[in-house]
Amino acid sequence: MNPSLIWIIIAIVAAIAVLGWFLLRRQRTERLRQRFGPEYERAVQQTGDVHEAEARLQARAARVERLHIRPLEHGDAERFSGLWRQIQAQFVDDPKGATLQADALIGDVMRARGYPVGEFEQRVADISVDHPNVVMNYRAARDIVESHAAGRASTEDMRQAMVHYRALFAELVEQPVAAPEHRTDHPVATERGTR
Repeated sequence: MNPSLIWIIIAIVAAIAVLGWFLLRRQRTERLRQRFGPEYERAVQQTGDVHEAEARLQARAARVERLHIRPLEHGDAERFSGLWRQIQAQFVDDPKGATLQADALIGDVMRARGYPVGEFEQRVADISVDHPNVVMNYRAARDIVESHAAGRASTEDMRQAMVHYRALFAELVEQPVAAPEHRTDHPVATERGTR
């Protein structure tokens, strides 16, 4: 066989291998983007490196698979929904207390579903695997609760935290969230009968 032909064949095989590797990387990236949504971009921004971000996201997914997350039993879902309605109704008279109770209820629902509820950032990472579109709500609500503890959050901020918690709660309990209504009155107080 001609040495030139051998080099051409080697070059073609190498080009096919490189192309295959790039296609696999692109598919992996696209799968992770679809699975994690906005959390994918956040991870890339935090790490500054696509490969490291993707490795971290895959590690999250593997961790959550080992947790054996389960849906709530009907009775638990009803009980938690009743508690949520009580907390939401309490907001009118005690915004701070209701917001803190909403945060605690989220932890209770997570525990009932099989999520470990240790450190907050680990909770967020675990939730991001199956609930990527509401994990930002969890972060935003927690930021508001912490701002309130430092004396920097208004009642309107806490109302917004409740809206964030409601979206996360509904997804964890697997209830659809009603589309927000455009109102001029107080949304948390007026929606207490919707859950």
